[in-house]
Amino acid sequence: MGKFEIKETKSGFKFNLKAGNGEIIATSETYTTETACKNGIESVRKNCAAEIEDQTAEGFETKKNPKFEVYTDKAGEFRFRLKAKNGEIIATGEGYKAKKSCLNGIESIKKNAPEAPVEKAE
Repeated sequence: MGKFEIKETKSGFKFNLKAGNGEIIATSETYTTETACKNGIESVRKNCAAEIEDQTAEGFETKKNPKFEVYTDKAGEFRFRLKAKNGEIIATGEGYKAKKSCLNGIESIKKNAPEAPVEKAE
């Protein structure tokens, strides 16, 4: 089972959603307080059942927020971001060489986020 891990940084708090194998599936922005960070986690839980908008497909259909956006970065890798109902980006994924791997990352969030416990990083 996956878990959310809250980490204190120099400028605030951020979370990683980790899969059962310890791999990081998604990362948050930096929040100013731990409470705001926990609210971000709740937002991911609430919005993780969202539809996928594949921006790499020609003539893709625009979905309403909340949604996962799949896109390619400057290096040509596939990435995703989860947007909340208000359009804010609440979680992002790493770069993947293959689109299938990127979509698997999204499926992993959908599977792990709803029940994942929250822990503080050491």
